[in-house]
Amino acid sequence: MNAWGKIGLFVGGLVFGTAGVAVLSSEDAKKAYTHCTAAVMRGRDCVVKRAEIIRENCEDISAAAKDINEERLLKAREREIADARAVLEAAEAEAAAMAETAEAGSEEEEGK
Repeated sequence: MNAWGKIGLFVGGLVFGTAGVAVLSSEDAKKAYTHCTAAVMRGRDCVVKRAEIIRENCEDISAAAKDINEERLLKAREREIADARAVLEAAEAEAAAMAETAEAGSEEEEGK
């Protein structure tokens, strides 16, 4: 490309750029920008509302999960206590049986 071709491209770009700036700064363009900005703001409001609903749902789910875990922990502790009582009762019964056996054995020896 020769020098005149490069100069022609430069001048064409300058004219096109100047016309573009004029179009972009026109009243109609300003109205279009305003409408687009309003649409973006409406979309943002919708997203914020949805995010708030999701956050509230997550808090509800988290609270319910904590309640479930606390209930399970209490039931597990109740089972442990019941198991410990059963072991204690079995040990007491075995000790009582051993004491009776020991008494019976000593009574037999005394009777001989």
